[in-house]
Amino acid sequence: MPTTYTDVLIGRQDETGRLDALLQAAREGRGGALVLRGEPGIGKSALLRHLDRSAPGFHVIRASGTEFERELPFAALHQLLTPVMGGLPALPAPHRKALEIAFGLDTGAPDPFLVAMAALGLLVEAAQERPVLCAVDDAQWLDHSSVRALAFLARRVSAEPVALVLAAREAGLRPELDQLPGHSLRSLGEADARALLAVAVRAPLDERVRDRILGEARGNPLALVELPRTAGLAGMAGGFAQPDTVPGVIEQSFRSRLELLEPAARLLVTLAAAEPIGDPGLLWRAAELLGIDATAVAQSVPLVDFGTRIRFSHPLARSAAYHAAAPDERRRAHEALATVTDPRTDPDRKAWHRAQASAGPDEQVAAELEASATRARERGGIAAAAAFLERAAELTVSPARRAERVLAAVEATLSVGDFDTAADLLTTVRTGDPGQEARADLLRGRLSFVRRRGDEGPTAHLLRAAARLADTDPDWSRECYLDAFEMGLLLGGLGDVADAAAKAPPKDGSPTTAAAVLTGLITLVGDGHRAAGEILGPVVADTGDEVWARRPSLGFMLATELWNFDTLQGVAARAVEAGRESGSFHALPIGLAMRATAKAHTGDFGAAAELISEEEAIADATGAAPLVYPRLHLAALRGRRAEALELFASVGHRMSLSVQWATAVLHNGLADYATALAAAERAVDHGAVGTAGLALPELVEAAVRCGEPEAAAEALAALQERTRTGGHAWGLGVEAYARALVTEDESAYQEALRLLGDDRLVVYRARAHLLYGEWLRRQGRRRDARSALRQAHESLSALGMEAFAERAAGELRATGEQARSRTSEASDQLTLQELHIARLVADGATSKEVAAKLFLSPRTVDAHLRNIFRKLQLTSRRQLRDLPGLR
Repeated sequence: MPTTYTDVLIGRQDETGRLDALLQAAREGRGGALVLRGEPGIGKSALLRHLDRSAPGFHVIRASGTEFERELPFAALHQLLTPVMGGLPALPAPHRKALEIAFGLDTGAPDPFLVAMAALGLLVEAAQERPVLCAVDDAQWLDHSSVRALAFLARRVSAEPVALVLAAREAGLRPELDQLPGHSLRSLGEADARALLAVAVRAPLDERVRDRILGEARGNPLALVELPRTAGLAGMAGGFAQPDTVPGVIEQSFRSRLELLEPAARLLVTLAAAEPIGDPGLLWRAAELLGIDATAVAQSVPLVDFGTRIRFSHPLARSAAYHAAAPDERRRAHEALATVTDPRTDPDRKAWHRAQASAGPDEQVAAELEASATRARERGGIAAAAAFLERAAELTVSPARRAERVLAAVEATLSVGDFDTAADLLTTVRTGDPGQEARADLLRGRLSFVRRRGDEGPTAHLLRAAARLADTDPDWSRECYLDAFEMGLLLGGLGDVADAAAKAPPKDGSPTTAAAVLTGLITLVGDGHRAAGEILGPVVADTGDEVWARRPSLGFMLATELWNFDTLQGVAARAVEAGRESGSFHALPIGLAMRATAKAHTGDFGAAAELISEEEAIADATGAAPLVYPRLHLAALRGRRAEALELFASVGHRMSLSVQWATAVLHNGLADYATALAAAERAVDHGAVGTAGLALPELVEAAVRCGEPEAAAEALAALQERTRTGGHAWGLGVEAYARALVTEDESAYQEALRLLGDDRLVVYRARAHLLYGEWLRRQGRRRDARSALRQAHESLSALGMEAFAERAAGELRATGEQARSRTSEASDQLTLQELHIARLVADGATSKEVAAKLFLSPRTVDAHLRNIFRKLQLTSRRQLRDLPGLR
């Protein structure tokens, strides 16, 4: 496209300098990304063209978002990557297949992050020959799947010769892009605006005309160029009325030029605006169908370049052309485009054009859109599915069918985080069907939970859904009550849930696990752990039951409450397996966090760190916040004071209960019992299921050491109710040493050591040895104390429980024996991600295999390895295998 006045970059030295620096860094293998933001016409597209001209030797690939294509999954990513698809055979088979499915070249359901990894792989392959520049204009109109993939790429090219620059309107339109490095373009100052106007208008200007143009344009470069064209200089001098906003000024300029066209030329421009992929063949066939001689007409059309690809001179020109057309002209254009679109190769775009051509309800088109939604969902295009379903609902006559499609659209919009649209859609659901009304309430509950605002909390919506279904579908009603209990465990309000659930009709016929869990939870809240134990104990012990597969968080919390270590590990392992099988990057991080927590309590801190690192890699790749509670558990048990306190402070109130438990564990290890007591009391006072129960033995220990026997005895009684209800070695062993602390009964210490003999319980066995040794020393039995304390110190040191190990060392010194100093391990010097990479490489993984697991590029893995080698003073991968703390 020829250079335009807006390509004259006056007053943009800072921006061009920043872009040139980005290109130079990419040439040196230090890639990066930048999002240029600003109002329409401010110069973003001109800067992209400058970037193109400034990149000799680069492989430049481009894409552009369009308002009319944002519903089609991976459309923009396909547009961007088409020039480098020759590298597809070099990708790992899973990545290649995922990308082929996403681009409609194969069937199946693509993993969105395998797609993103495949996109990164294509860029890396292309960059083997020369640096790559990815330039994306109008990014605010990109489809949701492409935005997520591009945001992933932007965070992963730092070690590659790849530069990614996106131009978008103001922040907030695409939250995924707001997390990337950005630069907001400001309006030109008066001197620069005058200079650009002088370039754009060569003729002498009356001072009043110039001032009017400068005042209307407000420093917007495109407005400075287009304003004189809108009404002519005479019109400006005569006070021609302009729109109030700069985009309005620019669009009015484009519309003014379009109004001068003949009807056939205007219809051709409308066709071009309605056909976002820019395919000339498609456009010419549609034009012929409408009786337009496109070859002759195209030569007289401004604002559009009819070349090998149809391009508008500016994104606002496309918008102006489309919205300036009368509704019947737009419908004619879409109808023609639908007719010429191949239903086999592009059924979704055909259905979308048919929908835009519909003037009123049309069940056939609505059904086609519903089919498109199914295909979009299978290809990972949840946002596209939502758009198809929303439009399908608009075209549906039957109220019941319309409600069904609206509810499906709400589910999809919630999945992609479009909460405002979901809320608006829910207000349109009006149906007398109890099942549909219940689904609407469940969706309102989900919406309330993620928004954390509204007149009613999420639990209230779930309870309303359960009540609606009590008569028509009692099994589903009970499921809703279980969901409400899970929500209540997370947010509080268990009493209200139990009161409502107690009124539910009893289960007819043979009892189900869900019904038993529901009864057990009602009993737990109303009558306590002892009464609920006979009901919940056997159910919680069955880790393979479907109720825990659907609600792993509920199973994990109840296993913790009943001190059932087998279920704790089993539920976590199954959640990870299910997350990996489904490819769900919502479910998998939860499973990884659960399993990391379970591993921390077995003393396998290396495995816990790996799982946390993998969960954090997914969070970083998706732009989500990592789940912090497994890090709290690991930090508390490790007992590195400065590191733990920094983490606790960063979490703040988000995980207040877990932070209080972790604070109690840390300070018991540090022998700061007053601080531990205060934190444990806060954790237990919260009254929640799970972590509050874990805090009870910490409260007993701190209270005894602080001389608070009543508080210790009360906490012991609460602990006994939980552990004896479960009847599992983990809980009974912990209860035994807590009882020994209160009663000073030596046999209770010995009982604890016997019960905690399982190697998975080594963390608690080591603490029991420590407590027993401390008691023996206070009894004056130095020799016996040394034996117990020596075992405690050796175990705690080997585990890496530094605070408790130092406490044991101090006790040993008090008996007259010097504790052996702990040998520094590799894990002490590495970050969680570095430790994970080091362990994977030590196990024989290649850089490519590590990269695929952690959503990194192989170059980034190699960069991390260089840091690992430097910190550990190594020179080869082979040396990692023999390091303590890695194998």
